[in-house]
Amino acid sequence: MSEQVLEVIKKRSSARAYSAEPLTDDELKKIITAGLEAPTGMNRRELHFSVVKGDNEILEELENDLRVSRGQEKQPKNFYYGAPVLIIISAEDDFKWSKVDSGIAVMSMSLAAESLGLGNLIIGCVYDVLNGDRKSYYNKAFDIPEDYSFQIALAIGHKTDNKTQHDYVWEDQVSVIDA
Repeated sequence: MSEQVLEVIKKRSSARAYSAEPLTDDELKKIITAGLEAPTGMNRRELHFSVVKGDNEILEELENDLRVSRGQEKQPKNFYYGAPVLIIISAEDDFKWSKVDSGIAVMSMSLAAESLGLGNLIIGCVYDVLNGDRKSYYNKAFDIPEDYSFQIALAIGHKTDNKTQHDYVWEDQVSVIDA
């Protein structure tokens, strides 16, 4: 594995503060391409990517529904922390590997964003809202194909925080099974 790839993986962290600077069309295309090029089970290619600008009113509505579902008052930050772009990944409802394929795609996109010097945050907290009572409403709003459901999302932008990578304890988290 390339040392450069390992460095991007090590450096990547969840950004929770972004500037208002928009992504360029080239940056966005590279990130989406990384998701499209990610492998899928049986090469099904069942993923759909909905690109939403961070100032789109539908995100404020989704934030309100999320807050209500949690029984919370208005939070100082929204669920995507003001990122200029949110990419929603949806997939076929009845394909066994859709959740796995979505995870692979979002990680590929996350690492692509990091390699371009962009912050990003993988988001699953809206899963219940987007697959709940108003699923058909949100599917239409986010142009999610029929018989598809939200799986995961990625917020992307120019990060303004300096969060460090996650800690781990090898001995507690890794088991090596010898032959």
